[in-house]
Amino acid sequence: MKNTTTLLTDLRATLRESGLHGSFLVRDLDTGEEVGIDPEIEFPVASLVKIPLALATLERVRRGELDPAMPVEVQPGRMTIPGPTGTSRFRHPARIAVEDLVYLSTCVSDGVAADALFALTPPTEVAAILADLGVTGIAVRHTMDQLTDTPAERFTPSDLHLAHALAIDAGTPGRGHRVPQLDISHANTGTARAFVDLLQAIWHPSLPPEVATALRTLLAANVLRHRLAPDFASDAATWSSKTGTLLNLRHEAGVVEHTDGHRYAVAALTESQVAAGHQPGVDAAMGQVARRLRDHVRAWGT
Repeated sequence: MKNTTTLLTDLRATLRESGLHGSFLVRDLDTGEEVGIDPEIEFPVASLVKIPLALATLERVRRGELDPAMPVEVQPGRMTIPGPTGTSRFRHPARIAVEDLVYLSTCVSDGVAADALFALTPPTEVAAILADLGVTGIAVRHTMDQLTDTPAERFTPSDLHLAHALAIDAGTPGRGHRVPQLDISHANTGTARAFVDLLQAIWHPSLPPEVATALRTLLAANVLRHRLAPDFASDAATWSSKTGTLLNLRHEAGVVEHTDGHRYAVAALTESQVAAGHQPGVDAAMGQVARRLRDHVRAWGT
């Protein structure tokens, strides 16, 4: 088994060769042992913000402030660009219960459903609930509709690479950016460590038990499983997670639970340096790096 320094050198090389900058952290949820690559770097988190949104909504249900069965009028998103899911692509208004909106937002990554929840619990209130529950390191500043107003929506599919080139080249050394959704002073943000801490609070619950149980169920039902799931899901392990994607950002945070009882939280926050919309090789590299980090931590317990 390679020592940690050698492993991290190898994995950084894998990321560079794949055109990725990345921040990773893997933690054994029972022992606390962990290994990572730059886990303190702050990233815009895209749809990963839907985990704290679900947490805040479920906490308000627990407090009796929201009725999970309350129907909410949801206006159609009428999206025609590739990517958005669920009610984001609806053509007509719909009435959907709060609890079902949480499912659509978390498991299908439905941005319109998420914004219906943000209308009930605005970003400032979500942030306050996180603070009340001791969840730190994640900034919730804006709703999801801002993520559908980026340079990608202004180009034709054949010119999409231009939006990615802007995302790659228009940043500043302090992680500011000409694209507001990629500027850490404006965007919803977090670190790999903050999301692993949040997953630990859900799986080794410091959160109210009924809220933690509901979140574990939702993350297990995530239908977007193209990124890290191929490296973690198997007949001997379950993978529960949420993805986040925006322009050149590709993220995922989740927990792998093995049938032998071992559980590992994994967070991968990355930005691609390749100006292309479809990059399956990048997703594969993310999974490879995350799995090798998990294997390294797992070996410590054997």
